[in-house]
Amino acid sequence: MFVKICGVTSEEDGLLSVALGADAVGFNFSPTSKRQTRPSLARDIIRRLPPEILTVAIFRDQAREHVLEAVNATRVRAVQLHGHEPPEYAQWIHERVPVLIQAFAAGDPGLDQLAEYGADAVLVDSPLPGSGEIFDWRILERAPVNHPRMILAGGLDADNVAEAIRAVRPWGVDVASGVESSPGRKDPVKLRAFIEAAKTAMPDDADSTGGSESDSGPTPFDWQEDPSLWR
Repeated sequence: MFVKICGVTSEEDGLLSVALGADAVGFNFSPTSKRQTRPSLARDIIRRLPPEILTVAIFRDQAREHVLEAVNATRVRAVQLHGHEPPEYAQWIHERVPVLIQAFAAGDPGLDQLAEYGADAVLVDSPLPGSGEIFDWRILERAPVNHPRMILAGGLDADNVAEAIRAVRPWGVDVASGVESSPGRKDPVKLRAFIEAAKTAMPDDADSTGGSESDSGPTPFDWQEDPSLWR
C-alpha cells in the first residue's frame, strides 16, 4: 500500500514520516491552505529526504507558470493538482514534471474525463477537499474510479484507514489532518499508527491468511522503478 503523508511543514515531520515507512510526502503551496509551505523551506526538507521518496507539491487553481517556478525551485518529483484545473492545464504541467497526481472530490463529474488528464495517479478526496472530513465510500462503489493508481483521501486516520482499504481497495492512501496534533504539525504517535495500519491492511477479497504473491510481506512502492512514471 502506497502511503502519502501530506501537509508537511517541517524537516522533523518529513524525516519522521519517511523513517516510519511513508512512500511519499506532500508540500502544500496553495495560499489558502492552513498547511502552506514556502518553496524555500520545502527545498531544504527535500534535500534531506532519501531519493526513493516521492516528493509532491500540491497546488490549487494557480497559474501554471507559478507551478513550474515552484517545482524548479524545490526539485519535487511530482505535482498534485487539487483544484478545478482543466485537462489541457494538467497536460501542460505533465510535459514538464515527471509525475502528475490529479485530485478530484468524490462524485465529481470531472472523473468521467479522467483519461484526458493523462495523470499517473488520481486522488479522490471528500466533497470538501482538504477539510479532513470523511465521505461515504459507497460513492466509489456506485461509480468506481477507472484508474489503476487511485489514492484515497478525506478524513482518514489510524482508526479507519484499514476499513477504508477493505471497502474501497485503493492503490494508495493519503493523510494530513488525521496524523496531526495541530494544522501542519504531525503527531508521532498518530503518524506511526496510521502508517502501520495502512501497510498491514488487506482488502476484503485478499487471501484470508494475509498472504500475498510473496511471503516476505508488503513491499514499499518504488516509483523510480516504474518506467510509466518517468517522462
